[in-house]
Amino acid sequence: MPESITIILQPEVQSALDELITKEGSSTEVIINEALKEYLFFKQLRSLRERMTTYARSKGIYTDDDVFNIVS
Repeated sequence: MPESITIILQPEVQSALDELITKEGSSTEVIINEALKEYLFFKQLRSLRERMTTYARSKGIYTDDDVFNIVS
């Protein structure tokens, strides 16, 4: 079930959001939901990359060539 929250936007963010809503003919809800989904996706991606980089380095993998040598 959707949950409602209240956020306070800085004036410049509100202004940019208003312009985007007008330009795209969308709604605040849709734009903020899309932005938050994208933000969360990239946060998860960065976290996974950090974990995988740590694991790869522990195995002596530092470059694309190292990966290529392992898989070929």
